[in-house]
Amino acid sequence: MQPPAGMGEAETRPGWSGRHAVELYVRTYSTMLQSSGEIRLDALVHAHLDMASSLHPLGASENVDMGAFLYAVSRLPAAVREAREVILGQSAMGLQARLDTDVGDWEQVRARARRRIWYWDRGHRLAAFLASPSDIDDLIPTLVAYQVEWNKMHLRLAGCELDPERARSAIGADEDDWERLRTAWGDDFRSGLAALGQRECRLRLRLIGGSHLGYARQAQRWWAPIAQTLAELELTQAPVYFCSSNVHSLVNVLSGVANRFESQIVDFVREQEPELGHELIKVEQGVSRANRDNWLYFAARSLFDRHPERARLRAARSEIERGLGIRHVPARTVGVDSAAQIFRLAELDPRLFDPRVGRVDPSALRESPAAIINIDYPLGLASYHLLRQVAESVPWISGVYIMGKAATLNAEVGDVMIPNVVYNEHSGNTYWLDNCFAAGDVQPQLAFGSALDNQRAVTVRGTFLQNRDYLELYYHGHYTIVEMEAGPYLDAGYEIRAAHRHPSGEHVNMSRLGFDLGIVHYASDTPYTQARTLGARGLDYRGMDSTYAAAVAVARRILAQEGAILT
Repeated sequence: MQPPAGMGEAETRPGWSGRHAVELYVRTYSTMLQSSGEIRLDALVHAHLDMASSLHPLGASENVDMGAFLYAVSRLPAAVREAREVILGQSAMGLQARLDTDVGDWEQVRARARRRIWYWDRGHRLAAFLASPSDIDDLIPTLVAYQVEWNKMHLRLAGCELDPERARSAIGADEDDWERLRTAWGDDFRSGLAALGQRECRLRLRLIGGSHLGYARQAQRWWAPIAQTLAELELTQAPVYFCSSNVHSLVNVLSGVANRFESQIVDFVREQEPELGHELIKVEQGVSRANRDNWLYFAARSLFDRHPERARLRAARSEIERGLGIRHVPARTVGVDSAAQIFRLAELDPRLFDPRVGRVDPSALRESPAAIINIDYPLGLASYHLLRQVAESVPWISGVYIMGKAATLNAEVGDVMIPNVVYNEHSGNTYWLDNCFAAGDVQPQLAFGSALDNQRAVTVRGTFLQNRDYLELYYHGHYTIVEMEAGPYLDAGYEIRAAHRHPSGEHVNMSRLGFDLGIVHYASDTPYTQARTLGARGLDYRGMDSTYAAAVAVARRILAQEGAILT
């Protein structure tokens, strides 16, 4: 396997020990999970701490690492506090055969910051289904970090009175982190503190299944309702623009739905979220440079998610979108929690587009035979399976556009980063891109951040699976973007036009593909600051600045490819 571009053998030596520690950790849990029985999470703690993760810098210290704990809490369901056993599997049938119970009958629970459905037996067992090996790389370090920090806090709270302020002082958490924990646990905050004082966390793990073929089968099941919707829209022979982003950006840019509900959104937010309402006042008074449409898109979530009549409002929104040739396909496949949207370009109304899209020729748009399939970006290697499934199932891929969050080693949160080189740790391939996006496509839409093109990205195994030496190794090779999906997407993209499967450990020229290719990331984390910006806090509405600057660039590119953009 060749080293990434810019990192010859001699150059890799200074930080190689950091990467070696990560690889040792991955091999440790990968080989242990091959066992047909349970493994104790305690057995992985030593390798986890030796890795010295940049997300868990105080792991080996006696001090509580609230940043790592908050990161883990936000990505695990609250039921993990009751759990003694965590079961990972590929299919309900496989779990039922081994456990002699139907996990589907258990209660469905979710985490706040990870789109993964868990199943809880309302006792001491939790189960999760896997979409790819990346789910293992994500879950194992998260569970270990959770257990390590839980047990540190347990030692400090055992025997203490249940008083939140005394508990905070005993743990050594600052007020901001304490408030984030209170928010994460919500109504269960006091019971969570009680559990911290009462018992240690000693989880056991079991993996059931995990084959490459099994992941491909899941992708097939995920595709089935999308294929059905394409048939209903008479788009089975349509050329397809594939987008991986989220389920709110493109639909807002191309539908104008938020503007139809503007008065209701503004009234509801001013009553229920006065702080967010005050931001609108600052925008309207010219005190804030934020884009008003971005505010509206962000605030619309509150109306459709929290309003007492949200069911009626959602139905009305769906009816408007259906009239514009837009269909939503919810995620229905166990393990693959990526919803999809289908846009029939010929039915879109340019008069409703976000003004930043620019002038559009209605007649050219009406004549377009194409469709957009936009999916809620999956995690890691699941990207490969989903894009490959789409490419196998549609007659022609006209474009592939990847838009998503990433960590940055040289920029600020909210900046947009556009790579022309991507190194994929999974396949060892270094991809040289003819990226259709440049800084000039995004910068005009940015009110706060900067657009940086000609960057290099590295697709890593997981968010915890990095340390300072490891990051500096890549930074030494001028890799400034750290993310999880671009590499697997490019492996699949290679196979769309090649006569064979993607290679391993090679430098690959991704020009002259026969389809348009664009990758744009917006910075949501800075690993050198323990990823507190997103990992423990989350982006506020100002994060919409970079999100929608990228979404507008994608929309403009697709319309330009269809000859509909007027300059």
